[in-house]
Amino acid sequence: MRLTEKNEEEMNRRKEDDPEEAAAKESLSIEQIFASKEVPPWQKQVTIRALVVSFVLSILFTFIVMKLNLTTGIIPSLNVSAGLLGFFFIKTWTKLVEKSGMLKQPFTRQENTVIQTCVVASSGIAFSGGFGSYLFGMSEVVAKQSSEATSAKDIKNPALGWIIGFIFVVSFLGLFSVVPLRKIMIIDFKLTYPSGTATAHLINSFHTPQGAKLAKKQVRALGKFFSFSFLWGFFQWFFTAGDDCGFVSFPTFGLKAYENKFYFDFSATYVGVGMICPYLINISLLVGAILSWGIMWPLIDNKKGSWYSADLSPSSLHGLQGYKVFIAIAMILGDGLYNFLKVLSRTLLGLYKQLHKKDSGVVIPVAGNSSPQNTPSESYDDQIRTQLFLKDQIPLWLAIVGYVTIAIISAATLPHIFHQLKWYYIVVIYIIAPPLAFCNAYGCGLTDWSLASTYGKLAIFTIGAWAGASQGGVLAGLAACGVMMNIVSTASDLMQDFKTGYMTLASPRSMFVSQIIGTAMGCIISPCVFWLFYKAFSGLGTPDSEYPAPYALVYRNMSILGVQGFSALPKHCLTLCYVFFIAAVVINGIRDAVGKKRASYIPLPMAMAIPFYLGSYFAIDMCVGSFILFVWRKLNKAKADAFGPAVASGLICGDGIWTLPSSILALAGVNPPICMKFLSRGTNVKVDGFLAS
Repeated sequence: MRLTEKNEEEMNRRKEDDPEEAAAKESLSIEQIFASKEVPPWQKQVTIRALVVSFVLSILFTFIVMKLNLTTGIIPSLNVSAGLLGFFFIKTWTKLVEKSGMLKQPFTRQENTVIQTCVVASSGIAFSGGFGSYLFGMSEVVAKQSSEATSAKDIKNPALGWIIGFIFVVSFLGLFSVVPLRKIMIIDFKLTYPSGTATAHLINSFHTPQGAKLAKKQVRALGKFFSFSFLWGFFQWFFTAGDDCGFVSFPTFGLKAYENKFYFDFSATYVGVGMICPYLINISLLVGAILSWGIMWPLIDNKKGSWYSADLSPSSLHGLQGYKVFIAIAMILGDGLYNFLKVLSRTLLGLYKQLHKKDSGVVIPVAGNSSPQNTPSESYDDQIRTQLFLKDQIPLWLAIVGYVTIAIISAATLPHIFHQLKWYYIVVIYIIAPPLAFCNAYGCGLTDWSLASTYGKLAIFTIGAWAGASQGGVLAGLAACGVMMNIVSTASDLMQDFKTGYMTLASPRSMFVSQIIGTAMGCIISPCVFWLFYKAFSGLGTPDSEYPAPYALVYRNMSILGVQGFSALPKHCLTLCYVFFIAAVVINGIRDAVGKKRASYIPLPMAMAIPFYLGSYFAIDMCVGSFILFVWRKLNKAKADAFGPAVASGLICGDGIWTLPSSILALAGVNPPICMKFLSRGTNVKVDGFLAS
């Protein structure tokens, strides 16, 4: 965490007054700074106030994640925002209680960690629950767009009851699958878990005097841009009384460019997301948009009547839509396969090295020792953290009994929700899931890359093909994807949280309990928020709506591809799919071969694939966010680094939370009063003539 200019001046002044004292303070490690503060027992880390704040923030972040899910599917890390807002709310709470003389327990970094863990676990269900991908892909709305596998056995429309039941029985297994491995991952193998480590540094810095002052300023900046973003969303709403109305349909670069999805839609959310995402992601999105909507789709559209029938509807997968969807799928699968093999090879190599070290006589701390023997190279911080981390054990029997019990309940329950998903499919998934969860958690520790969606796609193809078309294989594949994706996703998330807890001296028990509570919250909050979207916004899931849910169609067509093969593809589409699949693999190979510095100039295939189906409007928004941050860093790098994430979070949160009142207005039948539309001069003359007659 960077210091502000004022704090830097103050520190320099103190150095001049007493240079020896200043040097001594600067040389202290994190745990030496906190040495005078007592670490509360795990029961006091999971407080009522922490859970209340977590619940409120979970609702806020679920709205944000759900909106991103149903628009583009790009979801940035919200850990910083969760940690920052958790700090602000509890700090405000404790100050008010302290003034009344009733404060019994001060706010600690361990409690801050519990809040962050709980919020991220809860809002994470909005992603792993598949509300914008596999789960919504089962619906009739999405099935009609694919024009394949539209019989009753391949369709299951959303209903709040079965969604909550499904999410509950599949979301907890991942937590129990890797609990026994926490010591191996964190202490023995010393895996990095970059996101977990960064979050821990952030929380530790909040609870130092300088960090607390900076956090207050960051929260103030977040609040300002939250208000601006919310009011901007409210202002825009007045002009959206109809299709293609309002600022979201502003033809920024002209009407022809607008027809090809090139325009800036004034979305505060995606400007904020662009400020958080790396520059390379945003540029890759724009390159993908130019390649597809600027070059390929106009060329293929000219082949109408030759490559595909001119009489097909725009949404038919046998026409232009098929090229958009299946070429995007080919790139996603190529990128996913390459990274899966890369992470798997690194995982196996890393495991071999770690086991080789162990056999060579390296001393490893053993659970149960109150004072584990430390290697000479182990720092003071690591010694303290290892002691605390091994103090509160989570019994092995609890993990095994928990996994087996939930697996039995799940295998008995899921076939009643999805008749196409037989109990023996589920048993097979639960047998192979723990090793895959371990691989995902280990790979995430090495690369910070969770391959949950890749494992989900693996389940789509294997279970879908096993079930077959006549037995509802499309729906079985999508449901199996949900089961697998939830297990491997929550496993890597839990291990990230254990790393955060390790570095903030939060007990593994408090981490595990807060993760379970957060997951339980998410199992209720996420389906309810999705149901609100589903009921409030007509046309949800259709290509031209406000919420097109692009990945729902992508996942459904992957399942169709797994069951039916390539019969659904239009002419020459398979050849193009092969080309882009291989291109994705080759580009990734080149990126790894040229080194990190040069790789930062080569686009990412996964990011390039996203606009193939959606268009470039959100990519332009995100590039605007990148440009703002780039200019800000040129003018004042320290301030941009300190306040950039807070400003971006404010933009995302304000626009995201505006969705709640706008959906309530829609449900109440309150419609915007004005339609602001943009017409060409010729069309405008015709409209004026029609109105005058």
